[in-house]
Parts: sequence; C-alpha cells; structure tokens
Amino acid sequence: MLGTIVNTGTIILGAAVGACFKQNVKEKYRKTLFDALGLACIMLGVNASISNMSKSDIPILFILSLAIGSVIGNWIDIAGKLDNYQKRRQEGKLKNDYNEPELIEGLTTGCLLYCIGTFAIVGPVLSALSPSQGWAISEPANTFLYTNATLDLVTSAILAAVYGWGMMLAAPILFCWQGMFYLIAYCFSSAMPEPMRVELSIVGGVLILSSGLSILGIKDCKTLNLLPSLLVPVVFYILKSLLGL
Repeated sequence: MLGTIVNTGTIILGAAVGACFKQNVKEKYRKTLFDALGLACIMLGVNASISNMSKSDIPILFILSLAIGSVIGNWIDIAGKLDNYQKRRQEGKLKNDYNEPELIEGLTTGCLLYCIGTFAIVGPVLSALSPSQGWAISEPANTFLYTNATLDLVTSAILAAVYGWGMMLAAPILFCWQGMFYLIAYCFSSAMPEPMRVELSIVGGVLILSSGLSILGIKDCKTLNLLPSLLVPVVFYILKSLLGL
C-alpha cells in the first residue's frame, strides 16, 4: 500500500502548491488554463477509449456499462443533489467561500484523470502481489504507482491553480479507488484480468471525454451520474471469476 499512500500524498502536495498560487493567477490566465484542461481531457479520453477498443473481448460491454451506470447514476442523481446544494449556497442559505460549481466540475475531472490509466489500475495490483515487500521504498512492484504519483503531482497543481483548495478532496477518492484494486488482487492472489483493465480504460476514456466537453461548455453530460459505469466491468469480471466462466 506504500505506493498508493505516496500517490495520495502527491495529490495533496500538488493541490496545496497549486492553490497557493491561485490568487496570483490573473483571470485571463485562469481561463486559458481552464480551456487547456478541457482540450487535454478530450484528447486523453479519446486516446484511452480508441486505443483499447481493438483489445476488447466483449465490444459491447462498454456500452452496457455506460447504459447501466447511467441508469444507476441518474437514479441516485449525484449531479442533481450537488446542483441543488450549489443553488442553496448561491442563494445565500449557506456561506460560499469559493466557486463551488467549478470545484465540483474540477473534482470530477481530477478524479477521472487520477484514477483512469494503466499506472493507477495495474499499480496497486502489482503492489498487492508482493505483500512481503510491499512497504519497501525500493520495491519494484511500486514503480507504476511512483510514476503515477509524479504525473499526478503536476496535474493536481494545475487543477488546484484553477479550482482551489477543494481539489484536495480528490486524494481520498484515489486512495479508495486504488485500495479497491489492491484488496481484489490481495484476496484473490492473482493479477487483474487484462480484459478488466481494457474495459475500464474504454469506459474511463468516455467519461474523461465527457468531462472535457463540460469544461469547454460544449455539452453538460452530467458526468457525475455516469461514474457508476466504472463499477460495471469490475463487478462483471469478479462474477465471471467466481463462477469460473
């Protein structure tokens, strides 16, 4: 778990550094960073999905994942609850210390960027498969997570320069995400099936693309309500493994 702890710590550190500089960033530069993040999300999302489409064993699984996940997400209505909360704050019922609508959007984008990718998914699995040495700084099994931590340090600083201190809230989400894969690998004593990683990358890419469209103001796809889609491939392959299919 050391790699995950380090990765979580770099997000907190990067967010702190970026937030400290936020007040000194002029509005026009903040808008430029905002647009750049939106374009980057679109490119990263498209690349993550398309590059993995040909590797999928079940080409329709990502469609089913998005369909099922969107139904569950809209039933829970994560986005709607947060929208109502934001409206109450803007109406003066609660004190508003920062631009929260942007923060919610930033947290969604940050969590997707931190959590979707080979390093963030495979890293905790490799760490769990070396439990006797998993806490050693020099343990090669943590290399993926250390690399991911370096990337997240820079990303979190940029995001916090736009969205502020609230971006630190993405750190515990990353910890839970990577912790889930760590526990799966530790309990089942086997590496994550490659098909699961592929499907997560496809679905995650679509969500990152959705987030980018929202940031640029092109289309608000209610990305928060699509987040349950990420759990569908995980549940599918866990059940497949348990049933021996």
